[in-house]
Amino acid sequence: MIKRLHNLLAICLLSMSLPALAANTPQDTFFQNLKTLCGKAFAGKIVVDNAPSDAFSNKPLVMHVRQCSDDQILIPFHVGGDASRTWVLTRTANSLQLKHDHRHKDGSEDTLTQYGGHTLEAGWPQVQSFPADDFTKALFVREAIPQSMGNTWQFYLYPTTFTYRMVREAREFRVDFDLTQPVRAPAAPWGWQ
Repeated sequence: MIKRLHNLLAICLLSMSLPALAANTPQDTFFQNLKTLCGKAFAGKIVVDNAPSDAFSNKPLVMHVRQCSDDQILIPFHVGGDASRTWVLTRTANSLQLKHDHRHKDGSEDTLTQYGGHTLEAGWPQVQSFPADDFTKALFVREAIPQSMGNTWQFYLYPTTFTYRMVREAREFRVDFDLTQPVRAPAAPWGWQ
């Protein structure tokens, strides 16, 4: 009888711990690992751009993991003196969401803003992918850039490198940031003072 009670107790304790084990998904691990960079800034370089533009050419690139909470990480992406871009990574009930917040110098939202997507699968602790969501596709059609409807954004996080990547048919853009050499944090991005 005592052995049965011990077995029953062991089963109960094990079943109570299973939800806690399941909560540590690859998305949770990715999010928590990214949060460890909070407050730090890192220089980057373009490693792939098969359609170069003057917007990025020969300009210093800096990502700043500026603000972190339990459910959101704000990462301004400075391109030279242009502080208009912030990546907003949000943890939702069952996915991660990436939005691109674009602002003007006065802090007002750009017409092309809040685009991005949600993860559709667990991904990996080092890599998360965000295919364009319906809001984004409608925005791109409205703004006459329907070729961007197939965009997928990716974040890679490895011990020495953080990567921002955008890919679609016939287009790839990738910036790698050196996590081994933090740089001075830039000023607040436009609209986020």
